[in-house]
Amino acid sequence: MNAKSFLLGRTIFRGIGQIMLQENGWTGALFLAGIFYGSYISGIAALLAAITGTLTAKFLKYDRTAIEQGLYGFSATLVGVALTFYFKPVPAIWLAVIAGAATATIIQHFLIWKNVPGFTLPFILVSWVLLYFFHHAYVVTNSLAIGEVFPDEDDFVTSARGFGEVIFQGSNLAGIIFFLAVFINKPIVALYGVAGALLSAYLSVRIGEPSLAIHMGLFSFNAVLCAITFADEKPKAGIFVLTAVVLSVLIDVWMLQMNYSVLTFPFVAASWITLVLKKMLPAQWFNSVVLKKLSQDIK
Repeated sequence: MNAKSFLLGRTIFRGIGQIMLQENGWTGALFLAGIFYGSYISGIAALLAAITGTLTAKFLKYDRTAIEQGLYGFSATLVGVALTFYFKPVPAIWLAVIAGAATATIIQHFLIWKNVPGFTLPFILVSWVLLYFFHHAYVVTNSLAIGEVFPDEDDFVTSARGFGEVIFQGSNLAGIIFFLAVFINKPIVALYGVAGALLSAYLSVRIGEPSLAIHMGLFSFNAVLCAITFADEKPKAGIFVLTAVVLSVLIDVWMLQMNYSVLTFPFVAASWITLVLKKMLPAQWFNSVVLKKLSQDIK
């Protein structure tokens, strides 16, 4: 393997790793392994989409540093996995994987150019359009994966599935692989992710959401992303993690009540709100007011 092929491969794996904000090729490789474990079709789609996103960015001559950091790969990868999760892999879906990955890359570039923290917004926008199209305009049969259910289990399994559902994987092993993939790069971030998963599950129980959905990790994966985003070794980071996680659960519940397709929008919206609060309000205010108020709400 020559140096150019190695760098391209590393960039592609970094793009997959950036799904959970990890600029690490090994993390991305483990994510891909977890996806393949759940479904080889989704694994192929993830790899195809990641390659498409990276090559699109190179073809359009986007910033080389941003490309090598994997910033043009994660939304594209999620589009690929989402389409093969929701629909049977007919030819139209494979074409949509390529087109959707390229479109997500272009939207990602626009957000980077405007200096907007878009997170997974390109994936969300592209997926919403494609979900509507394949459900109403050019109807494609739903994938069998949508009907999969899992038994009610313990907190460890719930937190593992919280990691797994970030990339549409419901198995315990995939969730554990994803956790380890983050842990090898940034241990504190992975542990914050577990805390976010458990807190979101607890809040969902208190709100009265269905137990099965909670233990499947459906109320935790957005919280995991929020916790990972604001994780830091500084103690005050916990305040922002707590704020983002609580907001993500509330937005998640509201979207489900409105019959909206959730995807990772609660994570994006909660992160935006938390970033604004973090910028506008001093950390001392969070320590004395926000934490006390959130603690009272949880009780």
